[in-house]
Amino acid sequence: MNRVVSVNGTDYEIIDLLGHGKGGYSYLASSDGKKAVLKQIHHEPCDYYTFGNKIEAEKNDYRRLKAAGIRIPVMFSVDDTSERIVKEYIEGPTIFDMVRDGISVEPFMIQIREMAELAKKAGLNIDYFPTNFVVRDNLIYYVDYECNQYMDEWSFENWGIKYWSRTPEFEEYLRNYT
Repeated sequence: MNRVVSVNGTDYEIIDLLGHGKGGYSYLASSDGKKAVLKQIHHEPCDYYTFGNKIEAEKNDYRRLKAAGIRIPVMFSVDDTSERIVKEYIEGPTIFDMVRDGISVEPFMIQIREMAELAKKAGLNIDYFPTNFVVRDNLIYYVDYECNQYMDEWSFENWGIKYWSRTPEFEEYLRNYT
């Protein structure tokens, strides 16, 4: 899938699709030999989530997460017109991959709970689904910028933790979506 995409005058070669979420497609990309994530916003319907201006939401959420002290990739560039974002590529396995492959994520439970506490103190929930967390140098990074106003039902302890081990919810996800 070699194609070149421009973001604010900088060309990025698309290397691979990393993921497709509610808000866009994330690609591993390269410019001048440096890897980055290029996210292309999409406007596909989502029956369980309502969006306003997605590119503005990404920028606002990035600022809110940084202010809350959540470990996230650096946002390098935003192209409002083409609805593209370039951010730091965090190389490593996702928590999802580790759980799926039978690797214990217990060493990261303290970090995710600390992150959840920071988010809650800032009045936020993040998307605790384990595909959104990458491990690099024994640190977890929240690689999605999505955040919402805090609601207890969507906290890590009430929702996210259901997917951080081989629970029935995790197994159902494996059966239905992978």
